[in-house]
Amino acid sequence: MDFAQPRPGYTLPVFACAAAIAGLRYLRQPEPIEHVAIDLLDPPLTVDIPIEQVAGLKPGVALAITRSDPGDNLDITRHTPIWAVVAWGSTDQASPIQIDGGEGIGRWGNAGQAAIYAYAKRLLLENLGRSLYPGETLQVTIILPEGRQLAQRTSNAAFGVVEGLSLLGSTGISQPLSAPGQLELYRQELQQKAAKFDCLVFCVGENGLDLGCQLGIDAARLVKTANWIGPLLVEAGIQGVRSILLFGYHGKLIKLAGNIFHTHHHVADARLEILTSHCAIAGLPTADLQAIFASSTTEDALKYLRQLETATTHPWVDQVYGTIAAAIDQRSHDYIRAQSGCLVTVGAVLFDRRRQIVAKSAIGDTLLQQVS
Repeated sequence: MDFAQPRPGYTLPVFACAAAIAGLRYLRQPEPIEHVAIDLLDPPLTVDIPIEQVAGLKPGVALAITRSDPGDNLDITRHTPIWAVVAWGSTDQASPIQIDGGEGIGRWGNAGQAAIYAYAKRLLLENLGRSLYPGETLQVTIILPEGRQLAQRTSNAAFGVVEGLSLLGSTGISQPLSAPGQLELYRQELQQKAAKFDCLVFCVGENGLDLGCQLGIDAARLVKTANWIGPLLVEAGIQGVRSILLFGYHGKLIKLAGNIFHTHHHVADARLEILTSHCAIAGLPTADLQAIFASSTTEDALKYLRQLETATTHPWVDQVYGTIAAAIDQRSHDYIRAQSGCLVTVGAVLFDRRRQIVAKSAIGDTLLQQVS
């Protein structure tokens, strides 16, 4: 069967970096700029990014604007403007290039730090650094004018990012996750990695990929699944993969404990039902079960469990999420066997909105050590 090749685009950090480079170029030579070259670093590729506008705001300060192009992807950031305000810095600043987030860039909860992830920082620092002369310093502020509004349509708040969008991404290429044919491309990537490793790590999204790398997981083993966990679990079995570590946000992976293997919320969403049932198995009183079931999100339900744990000195979180992680292991193993006849060992590691690990199944703990 032939699949139309979806057109990839670029992640938000790439456009932020392009705007910043255009701003720096304008500081040096005030003239129109139509495009700039960006080294994506990952993958090692240089691309041209269009610049929509660039102008000087005052002596030593320039503003440049790009627009997001995520390719053939149903991405809410499509065509959103990305601004970079670039100013000459001071000789006594902490580092030659200081990066901050302005309006529309999310903040990390109470800490208030701009939600600019590691890849975005590296992209900005390396590309801008190559254009700085010895002794020069810069102050760069990235602005997403529509970021606060767009963030209301994302799950950013579930990961502790408030007031805007994060500059998230572990690569410069924006794969069109929701375009027809993308599952086939994911299968092809999995097949390539299955030829090298007998243990792979499945991550639903960028948060899992980013956190996995921070924890020392071998990046070559990471497979991004988006919401197609089920088909890719089966494909892994067919390709001879012997073990899989499911590494992801608890509010997403919990669906697998209820035999839901396509995790998009438009397909099925029984997260609170699954969590409540495991709480009942653990022996929570009826009033607490009702509170868990009435929670707005699984994150709120987890917070309630933690408060209950403190009040009763009973390890409710470990007990409940321990059974959930074990159920994810067993249901995933059974799903692969039922769909393909293959036997694959599956382990789960779940993290929360603070990107802290909530639970590891026994198998998940073993596999995590194996791939790190």
